[in-house]
Amino acid sequence: MRVTTPRLAVAGLAGDSGKTLVTLGLVAALRRRGRTVAGFKKGPDYIDAAWIGRAAGRPGRNLDTFLMDDRGLATVLAAAADAQIWLLEGNRGLFDGLDARGTHSTAALARRLGFPVLLVVDATKVTRTAAAAVLGCGVLDPGLRIHGVVLNRVGGARHERVLREAFAVAGAPPVIGAIPRVAADLLPGRHLGLVTEAEHRDAAAAIDAAADLVEGHVDLDLVERIAARAAPVDLPDPASDTARRRVRIGVLRDAAFSFYYPENLERLEALGADLVPISPLADASLPPIDALYAGGGFPEQHAGRLAANRPLLDELRRRLEGGLPAWAECGGLILLARELRVGARRHRFAGFLDLELEFGARPAGHGYVEARVVRDNPFLARGRTLRGHEFHYARIVGGADRDATVLELARGHGIDGRTDGLVRGATWASWLHVHALSVPEWAESLVARAAAFRADRQVRSTCSPGIR
Repeated sequence: MRVTTPRLAVAGLAGDSGKTLVTLGLVAALRRRGRTVAGFKKGPDYIDAAWIGRAAGRPGRNLDTFLMDDRGLATVLAAAADAQIWLLEGNRGLFDGLDARGTHSTAALARRLGFPVLLVVDATKVTRTAAAAVLGCGVLDPGLRIHGVVLNRVGGARHERVLREAFAVAGAPPVIGAIPRVAADLLPGRHLGLVTEAEHRDAAAAIDAAADLVEGHVDLDLVERIAARAAPVDLPDPASDTARRRVRIGVLRDAAFSFYYPENLERLEALGADLVPISPLADASLPPIDALYAGGGFPEQHAGRLAANRPLLDELRRRLEGGLPAWAECGGLILLARELRVGARRHRFAGFLDLELEFGARPAGHGYVEARVVRDNPFLARGRTLRGHEFHYARIVGGADRDATVLELARGHGIDGRTDGLVRGATWASWLHVHALSVPEWAESLVARAAAFRADRQVRSTCSPGIR
């Protein structure tokens, strides 16, 4: 697969420099120009990817060299082959990765996929030193060219003039935009990052405001010319799947549960699954399904409403006890537990897993995970090594099922710094999030389990017509 699409990576000197604002603004502003834009997020972040997808009008996808090999990266890019321009938002600082060498950094990804780099610089209380910092990036990695700089949070006309002159005199990369400091918080945050676009009070207006800022303060013609400089890159041919079984898999989708990689859902569909949305916040019962996919999100933000939906929670517990296969990650694990404590409040959930959880003020687990399957289970072979990620403030503080683990961690926190992956019956529940381009078997196993469950139910129904 030869990559020739014009493309651009939006990076920063540090986190919270304004990369997301600039990326959203660029995506939306280019769409206003009539361009078909595909957006990507470097790393495993669900929330920023969803915002980028909202701005682009198509799924925002993740590109991650820790989770994906070259074929995986090619598969993600191939899904955007019809776009006229690709925009990638980096994470943290340009060279920040897993170690002092910047392994798996935004710079490494941009270099591998041939994305020209646009650097966002927070100009708060700084002038010439900002130019020095950008020049320092070239000293650290002379092989990575920074094609332009967007100054963010500029204090006024005089501040902008001094900054532009400082960059020009120092011979730093050209300043192609200077976005003023704005009073309104267009993209409010909370403990896991930004408020999700689905929960934002007016996501469309926030994206429009970002587009207005970019249109008014960034040279979009130059942005497009820089993107067109991207050199061709050769990657392996994308992976492909063929549908084999027809099953119905329920997917928890509402304000409390929204963390799903597009490739995970697409892989389930490619394997023959019809995906059925379920809202634990709004639905009083479960539809007919052959398996359940319970992803992450913010159940703690909606704990009262979730706990009040006893009809659905009780039915969920009964279905799982009856053998319904399920794959639950993070927020999904929380929903299946007996109790979640948030401050002084105790919220009773499904109770399929005998677990007591407590929501804390600091992350219990945050970052990439490496694990090995050390016990037999219905989904992943013993001895299989996995890569994924975790980001959770809740931790398990009690319950009989807390030791029913199948994963031994080489990296990450999981349940206790050593283990993760709780298995009961045909249910998997973990803090670990997996990506289908890193651990494809999870989807194959879930579909296979769903097909077996469906066939068994049909046999029992035929033998005993009274059984549903």
